Amino acid sequence: MPADMNDYFKKKKASNNSNNNRNGGGNNFENPLSGMGKGAPWIIAIIAIGFAMFVLKPFTIINSGEVGIKINTGKFDETPLKAGLHFFIPVLQKIIPVNTRIRLITYSNVSTGALGDNYRGFEGGLRRNPAITVLDKRGLTVNIDIAVQYRLKPESAPATIEKWGSSWEEKIINSKVREVVRDVVGQYTAEQLPEMRNEIAKAIEIKVKDSVDSLPNQPVILTSVELRTINLPVKIKDQIERVQIAKQDVTIAEQEKEKAKQQAQSAAEVARGVAEKNRIEAQGEADKIRIEAEEQAKANMLISRSLTPELLQLEQIKVQGKFNEALRVNKNAQIFLTPGGAVPNIWVDTKGKQQQRLMGQQ
Repeated sequence: MPADMNDYFKKKKASNNSNNNRNGGGNNFENPLSGMGKGAPWIIAIIAIGFAMFVLKPFTIINSGEVGIKINTGKFDETPLKAGLHFFIPVLQKIIPVNTRIRLITYSNVSTGALGDNYRGFEGGLRRNPAITVLDKRGLTVNIDIAVQYRLKPESAPATIEKWGSSWEEKIINSKVREVVRDVVGQYTAEQLPEMRNEIAKAIEIKVKDSVDSLPNQPVILTSVELRTINLPVKIKDQIERVQIAKQDVTIAEQEKEKAKQQAQSAAEVARGVAEKNRIEAQGEADKIRIEAEEQAKANMLISRSLTPELLQLEQIKVQGKFNEALRVNKNAQIFLTPGGAVPNIWVDTKGKQQQRLMGQQ
């Protein structure tokens, strides 16, 4: 384009006029920009570029928590675009923003409000699927409620979208979770599920993580797998409730039995304590009697060792003196001699009160 559009149109007009004169024409062409000055072409160019930018939009903004995937003539660029402003060539190139924030998918039949943020028209951060229907070990239908937290791996996002497409959640998360839940829960009967809840939840979480992590390039980072509810058939629920009531009754009976046992043990301990006390007291009394008897025996032995013929004769003399004094008071006393002994035994005749009174004084 010439630098001065007015000169261009003037030359064009002059040539056209000469041609018209030669051809005998009477029409005169006038430059529409001749009255706008020399800056008019630049203004028009800027307006045209702005209009093209508005219509074609050769740029996009990647927000935090996202990565951009650039597509060059249908081929995915392996390097993801970080947050910021990015330009591309319309028609030949395209940039797709992909959410890499933590997402949640629930499997439940419980109705809730609106889910997800529907950010930029893509899938929201929260999905709800129907509860997972599983057959237990005996073929009974059980509904399992589960919540799974995960996020797309930013480094491998282009390869993931290229391989799995925009429905990667359905192909990676949903399919793996349903497969693992059916495999784990199917190993138990419906009655065992409530009792084995912790073991089942742990097994589901481990197997789902192993299944997702084993995919090439680990496209998804699994944060948690939470077992929320196990919905059993009504008949199974009633049966479990009856079993629980029976177990509670048994537990109460066992507690009462244990209480009675403890009371009996306490009473037995008290009785043993009383018996031990009596035994100790009796033993003490017996030991006392034994000790007294031993001491008396020792005393008797000492006394017997101290008796000599001279001492016995002296004692006989003392007793004979007392007899003599008694005979002076009681004239009617009868004296009996002990065979083989010298000390007499005295029988006092109680014929008179005077004699009794004297004997009492004696």
